[in-house]
Amino acid sequence: MILLTKLDGHTIAVNDELIVFAESTPDTVITMSGGQRMLIREPLAELMERVRAFRRSTFPGGEHG
Repeated sequence: MILLTKLDGHTIAVNDELIVFAESTPDTVITMSGGQRMLIREPLAELMERVRAFRRSTFPGGEHG
């Protein structure tokens, strides 16, 4: 799970494997596999780096998925 910040400042933990896609509109919006959408403070590039870092720490030697 990765930590992200909602627009109201609350920190949430998100299962990165349930993210279907993310877009910058200009706020970053993530859409989850169940169809839920969340606006987050982190820019799209930061979201992608957090997912990569988490996967590297969980699956040494390569990214999963």
